[in-house]
Amino acid sequence: MSEPVVDRIYCGKIAPLGPHGAASGIAKHAVEGPWTVTEFGIVGDHQGDTRVHGGPEKAIHHYPREHYEAWRREEPSIALFGDPPGFGENLSTLGLMEDDVCIGDVFRLGGVILQISQGRQPCWRLNAHSGWPELARRVRATARTGWYYRVLQAGTVDPGSRLALAERLQPDWSVGRVMRVMLAHEIDLNELAGIAEIAELSEGWRQTCRKRIAARRPEDWGKRLDAPT
Repeated sequence: MSEPVVDRIYCGKIAPLGPHGAASGIAKHAVEGPWTVTEFGIVGDHQGDTRVHGGPEKAIHHYPREHYEAWRREEPSIALFGDPPGFGENLSTLGLMEDDVCIGDVFRLGGVILQISQGRQPCWRLNAHSGWPELARRVRATARTGWYYRVLQAGTVDPGSRLALAERLQPDWSVGRVMRVMLAHEIDLNELAGIAEIAELSEGWRQTCRKRIAARRPEDWGKRLDAPT
């Protein structure tokens, strides 16, 4: 596995988003290092709705830079598909994609230790941020989601630090495999049962798996994917 060099980290301040001015920190920009990281993420990064964004289980969002080329091929008119951080990510690297990393993977980045906790669920904020009303649904269809880290050890990161895999605890459960199950329109009871038992997965997602198994169907994604009216 490659060890990408992290020269840039992206943070955002809360600003109005969309026609109703929803508070959001999705519009991010590169900030000068060194960067201080706590259990809640990068100091200076903000989330507008902390009920569903941020927090210890979603402290840092990583989005593969490779995805930008695919988005540009499909929708070249969308300006945010030019370069990171168009998807509101904190980290964007080459060499690591959803099928290359696993739930529970532990990474060292400078003086910080991170662990992959879950993938990203797309929502309507992507539509409002990009100006493309179909983006959240396209992210769901393609599973180009990126993933979140929890912070196991807070500390400082200097520009040029390598993102190095320190431990792989769940080699059978790549982020890509998990996301394809979690984003599917139909449920796979066997896969959901397996995902629900991943100790390193965020508790919120483990509960979602259990609810889907009990209901024998996925939850309604309409409100999540479509901008409020």
